[in-house]
This record gives sequence, structure tokens and C-alpha cells, in this order.
Amino acid sequence: MNINAPSDKKFASPPYKKRNKKQRGADENQTWQPPQTKQAAEPEAEMVEIDGDSYAKFLQGEEITGPTVEIVAIRFKAVGKIYFFEPGGETYNPGEKVIVETSKGLELGYVAIANKNISVSKVVSPLKPIVKKASEEDVERAEKNKKTAKETIRVANDRIKFHGLDAMQMKIIEAEYTFDNSKLTYYYTAEGRVDFRELVKDLASVFRTRIEMRQIGIRDQTKILGGLSVCGRPICCNSFLQDLAQITIKVAKEQNMPINSAKMSGVCGKLMCCLKYEHEAYEFLSRETPKINSIVETASGETGTIIDRNLLTGICKVKINPKNNPEGEDTVKPFPKDNLKVIGFAKIEQKQPQDESAAEMENEKNEKEV
Repeated sequence: MNINAPSDKKFASPPYKKRNKKQRGADENQTWQPPQTKQAAEPEAEMVEIDGDSYAKFLQGEEITGPTVEIVAIRFKAVGKIYFFEPGGETYNPGEKVIVETSKGLELGYVAIANKNISVSKVVSPLKPIVKKASEEDVERAEKNKKTAKETIRVANDRIKFHGLDAMQMKIIEAEYTFDNSKLTYYYTAEGRVDFRELVKDLASVFRTRIEMRQIGIRDQTKILGGLSVCGRPICCNSFLQDLAQITIKVAKEQNMPINSAKMSGVCGKLMCCLKYEHEAYEFLSRETPKINSIVETASGETGTIIDRNLLTGICKVKINPKNNPEGEDTVKPFPKDNLKVIGFAKIEQKQPQDESAAEMENEKNEKEV
């Protein structure tokens, strides 16, 4: 999977051409001195992403069948995706910094997983080779590029105001130079789709390099900026989560959480990613535990209907059948799920139409709030 945005000609950065004062937006006083750039002459590379299941099996040492290929897994950010590259006969150790050719140009990354033979079916050929091991000068240059890219954010946001794009709440969040300075990528947020073609031309004339704009959402913005979650720890997406899983209100309901947006939302305002961590366990326990309204028989021979259950403790509250009670009164007793045998399912009374529609409206309201 390519980590770049789609190559849309409509929004592609044009090659730099000399422009007059009017075309540059009256920017004659610009004192910016960009780094020396050098366009890559070779074809752009493709980086192959490890999908979630394959990556998990890969780390667990899955059995390899059929033809294999030797790869080295490279990561470009501390909390980022992993991509496969060809070692080219060299041996690499975890943590070593290397220079690789990607679709964005030359990039500096570090070895996440050393030389490893995996099934050919797990990669998309052809793999691009690692260019070389990074020297101290390469590492210093990469650090300088990071610092220089951050300094361009202020200028870019000023140009956004000049072109009137701030009306769309457009704001640059992060900037990245490629290792060879052939491209400067901006990550921005905005309320909707933005026509930034004139802005790209302006920035290309200022920084003397190719410009790429990539719009990100509120979750990606939070992942970049970081922060502290409600639990007091650094937010997960900025600490260790490689991918942002899709979280729905159904996940919270299955965990019997109160439908309260303030308690269920993270720093980004969306449902907390940690709701997904235990979701599989709740699904398993839900299948193993008798459902509500099930008619069960206890170890002592009593029968009743389950009115509530705790998935984590496995305790079910059973409303004992009055026929089993000499006094004929309803009694609720707790029982472990292992001491219950399901013998049927109670019929649910039909709700009045007005009550049903009111409940649906309330559910819709709660989901919108979340």
C-alpha cells in the first residue's frame, strides 16, 4: 500500500517556473533560503504495507509454506506502519538507520525487523532495495530537514491567510521534507475540500521544491500532536497504535457502557480507541453466557428467567419462577453461568407503537451526541 495521497493531476504540484511579482502574491520580501534540492531521476518506489493479520502472524513466527523471499521491515516513524524492502544481500539489525527509495523520494528509516524469509504471497513485487546504511552525516541531514520543515509551517499558514483559505478553517499541522529535499509535504485540516492549487504554486515559488498537500482528519491530527488521555497516560494513537481502528457505538453498548459522550470520547472527540481492546473478549463472553430473557434451570432444579448478567464475573441474575416458590412471590437470585442450563427463551412483550418510536428517537439522539 502506498503511503502517499492519490496522484490527482488536479491537485498535483506543478514544476517550478519563474513567476512575476503579481503571480508570487507580492512576495518580493521573502527571505526564505530553502535547502539545496535534487530531483530523483529514477522511477518512484512502491512500499508494501504489512496488513494487520499478516503482521501479527509475522511476529508470532508463523509457519512458512511455498516459495519465500527475504525482506527487511522498515519503519519511518516511531509510531508508524511497517513496510517491506529487499536487503540486497546485506544484513541489517533492528534499530539500524537506513536510506531507502520510496514513492515520495529518498527517505531515512530504521529497521524494525531484521532480515527475514516470508512467503511470497505476503509481499507485492517488485520490492525496492535498501539504498544504503545511514551515516552520521545522513542522520544529521535528516534531523536538519525536520527542523527546517517545521520552520516552513508559519510561512505556509501566512500564505493560507493571503489566499483566503482560512475561511475554510484550513491550517497546517505538520510538514515533512524528503531526505533529498525533492518534496515538501504538508498535512492540513479543513472543514471541507479545499482548492489549494494557487497556494501550491505560491509555496513552490517560495521554497523552490515540489509541494504536496494532504488533508487529515481530527483523529490523525490528534495522533500527530499527541496529548494526555482521560486515564492520565499519553494517548494511545501517539504512543503505540499503528492503525486507527473504526469504533462504533455498538462496541460501547456490548460492553454495557452508559451512552454518555463525555465518558466515551477521547481527546479527539471521537469514541475512545481503548473500547476496541477488550471487544473480542466481550464478544466471546457474550456467546458463553446465557442471554437476557433466557429461561434457565439451576443446579438445584429451580427454573427462572435471566433478567441481568455480568459478562466479566459470569454472574447472572435469575428471576425464579413463582411456581418454585412456596409463597408464590417473585425472587431474584444470582447464579454463576456454569450452574445454569438454558431450556428456553421467554417471549418479549410487544411495546406500544408510540413507546417504540420514542425509544428509537432517543437512541438516534444518543448516537448523534456520541
